[in-house]
Amino acid sequence: MTTYTRTISLPVLALLASLLTAATLPAQGPRAEMTPEQRQALIAKRQAIETELESVAIIDRKIMVPMRDGKRMAADIYRPKDTSKKYPIIFSRTPYNFNFWDVRLGAFRDMSQELDAVKRGYVLVEMNERGHFFSEGNYDILGAPLSDADDQFNWMAAQPWSSGKIGLIGCSSTAEWQMAAASLGNKALTTIIPESFGAGVGKVGPYNEQGNWYRGGAVQMLFIDWLYGEQNQVRPQFPPNTSQADLIAASKLFDLAPQMPPVDWAKAFEYLPEKDLVAHAGGPRGIYSDKMPNTTGGAMIERTPNDPAWRKGGIWQSDTMPINVPGLWVMTWYDVSIGPNLAAFNFVRSHAKGEAANEQYAIIAPTLHCGYKRATEHTVVGERDMGDARLDYDDITYAWFDKFLKGDADTKIDKMPKVQYYTMGLNKWQHSDTWPPEGAKPVTLTLSSGGHANTLHGDGQLIASPSPLLTFAASATSAKADTPDTFTYDPMHPTPSYGGNVCCAANTIPGNGGALDQRKMEERDDILVYTSDPLTADAELSGPITVTLYVSSDVKDTDVTAKLIDVQPDGTAYNLDETIQRLRYREGDNKQVWLEKGKVYKVTLTPMNTSNLFPAGHRIRLEVAGSNFPRFDRNLNTGGNNYNETEAVTAHTSIHHSSEYPSTITVTVVPK
Repeated sequence: MTTYTRTISLPVLALLASLLTAATLPAQGPRAEMTPEQRQALIAKRQAIETELESVAIIDRKIMVPMRDGKRMAADIYRPKDTSKKYPIIFSRTPYNFNFWDVRLGAFRDMSQELDAVKRGYVLVEMNERGHFFSEGNYDILGAPLSDADDQFNWMAAQPWSSGKIGLIGCSSTAEWQMAAASLGNKALTTIIPESFGAGVGKVGPYNEQGNWYRGGAVQMLFIDWLYGEQNQVRPQFPPNTSQADLIAASKLFDLAPQMPPVDWAKAFEYLPEKDLVAHAGGPRGIYSDKMPNTTGGAMIERTPNDPAWRKGGIWQSDTMPINVPGLWVMTWYDVSIGPNLAAFNFVRSHAKGEAANEQYAIIAPTLHCGYKRATEHTVVGERDMGDARLDYDDITYAWFDKFLKGDADTKIDKMPKVQYYTMGLNKWQHSDTWPPEGAKPVTLTLSSGGHANTLHGDGQLIASPSPLLTFAASATSAKADTPDTFTYDPMHPTPSYGGNVCCAANTIPGNGGALDQRKMEERDDILVYTSDPLTADAELSGPITVTLYVSSDVKDTDVTAKLIDVQPDGTAYNLDETIQRLRYREGDNKQVWLEKGKVYKVTLTPMNTSNLFPAGHRIRLEVAGSNFPRFDRNLNTGGNNYNETEAVTAHTSIHHSSEYPSTITVTVVPK
């Protein structure tokens, strides 16, 4: 075990004394209660891994890497002991806690990944983003400014142990900064592996979400409780002259992780005005609602989807940030960001220059955000058993790095399909050279009713035009005359979220997301339900799902939501994906256009996405409502700013369907 005998300086001791009065989170996050025997066994296991790591690696912890503005970012470096060679670098930069010491356990954290990387012949560099933990500076989302990434790549490439090749890997916010950084064109950056990376995507294809902050112009509230714990601007910091040895010693006393006061976010999200949610929950000042001295200026909740501030930070914008390095894009069907993720993969694949265009691969698992490695023989997502969704991600990852960082020939990547996707219902991994899969065709179903589609027990139908790809037990026809369905949306009693494609839900959404039987929800009168007849043959829906509605309302602005459902023969109704449109942005995110009372407008919602087998006997269902809260923020229906309002107006919204107003859902079907 490495030991450090240098005495901690008096200024640092004084700082430690003041900090030890503050509670901190353990390096590995909350842990279930352990017996003394379990605790000792875990400590012994961790110590054994650390001992083995020390036997094969040169360990350099709490290295402070300088940026061009003088601020320093904290890094831990693990490299092989054989100094006769130079090694490629796997770089993981994160806003999250990677302290080597688990301060609550009183032992090393699990160093298995570090050990694995070194034994495979790589240098592993872990670094905290600017403004987090031991890294200096002022925090902004995704590690802005982008110059930090350039400075970090250049510093690593210049080290005597470096081969000059760097690969990036990470999930969620450890991945989301990768795309914008890759667009810098730094010669040392060789490849990227972004996993569940949607919050790093600003604008691509039909999506203008600015890092999952919006969908269809509505705010995705998952970010608010996340920022509560991430935006801390007032935090313990060490003097610039604090030595490496002192920082290492300090790391064994505390990890600088804040212990946030517990919040019942299900109640907290109800607070108005929306801009004060974090403050009302007792959170710190920061980029959510306050003006901040950082790259983008803070006050995120006040921005519109087209605000120039979004383009100043670390979010990737497809129209101005070219990516020309190989990428392995890992995604999940029940992530908040599956639509932008797929669009990003397709965009880079079609726009990258040279060989990089053919060096883009995708893996799409059936799990929640970052949940792919937690797949089991019976992978349950929400309430639905997805079957054996396991995949050897570590084997794929190192084959990828061996090919692109070491230049190894004949790796398994050369034999791997460009797209590996898991089809739910079929419960099987499939592969394709493209997304959507080759031969996939759009099929359109039309909404119909006698004007009473409210609830599961209403008369809403999905009517299919004749198609060999989708065949149904009966062939009803849609009404030629307009018989609109009307629902009441009261922002003070919004339609609640139930399962779904989410992240960071802080126990505010039942199941924390995933597939839940929606029949309980479909008893509500504020949900319109349109269901097809039973299918007479299996149908694989793999690709985008686009909903176009003809809408009228009696307010200046409101929302419409949509949810795609797989209805089993016994009536169980599993949700597949969901979307929303704030109607003021129906003509585009760059302008706000108000509704005229009673006027009918054509509204095309941001596409949903899935890969799901509908076996014979199953039915396709579409839900339409005025909210999906707190998955998305409530529209208060006034036409005002929404974020600073406390009063709401009830909306009475109608969905029209006729030969004049053909409201539809277009699905993507893969031929047998």
